[in-house]
Amino acid sequence: MARTPHSSLAALEIQAENPGTFAGAWRPAAGRWLESRSPSNGALLGKVALATRADYEAAVAAAEAAFIEWRAWPAPKRGEVVRQLGDALRAKRAALGELVTLEMGKIRAEGIGEVQEMIDIADFAVGLSRQLYGLSMHSERPGHRMYEQWHPLGVAGCITAFNFPVAVWAWNALIAAVCGDTVLWKPSEKTPLCAIAVQRIAAEVLARAGAPQIFHLVVGDVATVGEPLLADRRIPLVSATGSCRMGRRAAAVVGERLGRTILELGGNNGIIVTASADLDLATRAVLFGAVGTAGQRCTSTRRVFIDRRVAGGFVERLVAAYRQVRIGDPLEEGTLMGPLVSAGAVDAMMQALDAIRAQGGEILYGGGRVTGGVPAGGNFVEPALVRARADMAILREETFAPILYVIEYDDLEEAIRRHNDVPQGLSSAIFTTDLREAERFLSAGGSDCGIANVNIGTSGAEIGGAFGGEKDTGGGREAGSDSWKAYMRRQTCTINYSKDLPLAQGIRFGAQ
Repeated sequence: MARTPHSSLAALEIQAENPGTFAGAWRPAAGRWLESRSPSNGALLGKVALATRADYEAAVAAAEAAFIEWRAWPAPKRGEVVRQLGDALRAKRAALGELVTLEMGKIRAEGIGEVQEMIDIADFAVGLSRQLYGLSMHSERPGHRMYEQWHPLGVAGCITAFNFPVAVWAWNALIAAVCGDTVLWKPSEKTPLCAIAVQRIAAEVLARAGAPQIFHLVVGDVATVGEPLLADRRIPLVSATGSCRMGRRAAAVVGERLGRTILELGGNNGIIVTASADLDLATRAVLFGAVGTAGQRCTSTRRVFIDRRVAGGFVERLVAAYRQVRIGDPLEEGTLMGPLVSAGAVDAMMQALDAIRAQGGEILYGGGRVTGGVPAGGNFVEPALVRARADMAILREETFAPILYVIEYDDLEEAIRRHNDVPQGLSSAIFTTDLREAERFLSAGGSDCGIANVNIGTSGAEIGGAFGGEKDTGGGREAGSDSWKAYMRRQTCTINYSKDLPLAQGIRFGAQ
């Protein structure tokens, strides 16, 4: 990778001798070069050598070899290694967070927050390493004991997206690590430097701890790395974050070989604002959900359903809040919204706005390209606030950009029905001070999403809960709660400590 003078890159020691493949050790550059450019100004941040098929094979072989040793380590010992990795991330928190901002474009506070999320999941994983519990069951047969236990699964494939270039790897990798698995990471081609920085930190920690190199990195394209990873029987689990289209392909290929998948795909997240809601609270939550990370979170707020009785006042609050959003260099203090990740993302937003107008939507605020007062060459846009009709086809689509649809409703049942009438089902929220409305939203006939919140927004999930969604979002669960079970295999054991051999269900076999 080419040297670059930026302070965060220097602090992370990303230099020319670091290619994009780590297979137990960094491999010499072999594939074509991939440029990483800042979405804020188009500046070249560095170049990364894409993996060849030989690089991929070497990484899988190294991950398999490391697994044989790592699975024999006691889980609390594995947790101790993850604890050390968490400390190393603490030491690099500012520099790594700044690199996330440089390469992805989210504001500095969000970049550092993403690294903090890695640290938090490391802490969670350390505690989890002493809580990989199985159950003990009573046998119907005298002199028998039954219990279940959990064993490491093997090599876990991890495919991550550009919008959370380091945190989603940690959700998977650090839980997988304490479970005894090794990890093969294919990061987004839009954010390779973030992946190389994390891999470098992790490799150094593992070496100091005397642990096998359990984390492996392959920066490569779909044909050379993505498709082989999905089809590889040596990889029993593939966790993939990305579009619904990508997820369908992953599910089909991995499913055909009867492998496991954790799919975290599109979100088309909605908030219901009732007549009883605290409108100041709701305004702040909707603003962050819709504008944070420039609308490039899978949990970004895309749709807000407003009780017609308070709609006028609430829309006025939103427009006023949108006018105060400072757009610009994400590294500058005071910036609330940085650029979209690429020029293609800007074009996709403009096309979506054209479709909105064609379908009868009204642009209440924003929606243009921003060129003044921002770095030249950046992918800056105004967040768009749109008055929409409930029957507009585009409401069922996810545009990965800061577009918020405002839809008025007359009663809560109507709002819930419209809220659920999209293919995606990741995150949802209701703002209300009425207990009955809140409980209705959380009931079995309420929100059909994997995440349902009351009086907080759709964005900003904590790592302690299981993260994931339903329907076209893929059904996967990552991070907290009992998500660890996806990274292990369950084994039911029965021990006969008697001198007899009774059969289950009272069956008698042979001479009576």
